[in-house]
Amino acid sequence: MDVSSRLAKIKADIEQACERANRLPEEVKIIAVTKYVTVERAKEALEAGILHLGENRDDGLLAKWEVLKENAVFHFIGTLQSRKVKNIIDKVEYIHSLDRLSLAKEINKRASRKMKCFVQVNVSGEESKHGISPEEVTDFVKQLEEYPNIIVCGLMTMAPYTKDNDFIRTCFRKLKELQKMVQDLNLEHAPCNELSMGMSNDYIIAVEEGATMIRIGSALVGE
Repeated sequence: MDVSSRLAKIKADIEQACERANRLPEEVKIIAVTKYVTVERAKEALEAGILHLGENRDDGLLAKWEVLKENAVFHFIGTLQSRKVKNIIDKVEYIHSLDRLSLAKEINKRASRKMKCFVQVNVSGEESKHGISPEEVTDFVKQLEEYPNIIVCGLMTMAPYTKDNDFIRTCFRKLKELQKMVQDLNLEHAPCNELSMGMSNDYIIAVEEGATMIRIGSALVGE
């Protein structure tokens, strides 16, 4: 199946999920996760109508950015090592994996403009996943006020890879609750209007629970 056909199915799923959740489909941005595919396949996604591309390694991002920078908005969605910040900071519009102050310090130092960052939260509590704990979110966000080049645009999480849809839903619902807590702080540096959650196997649940950005790899561009 080509990317256009896959995208049509995903958009139909989003529309139905939004209808169930009393939301507008325009509220949901699709990020094509192109980390496992070629530049040509990423270009095909853009030609199908995708604007946002997500990469989780600096070398993969740079390869795509060199060719597609005029036509795409780039997101860094993977674990970001502080020493790699300088390689990607002027190539991306969003960083989805801010989870420690040492990384915030490096982003703040390297950024030439305000950088839109998602605070990554390990809602499921899995040891294999990165991110701060739900209990740490408000204190962590408050501390980020010390870094004027960082805007906390939202929160990000990864649900466990499981067939237990109720548990997945609980994780996404918890992130939505945390978003509301951050918004209630009324911090200028942390509007927290976005929720980055949902991937190929669980994006429908994520949309139903309030996702504004879903990160779709295999279901959109293939393996």
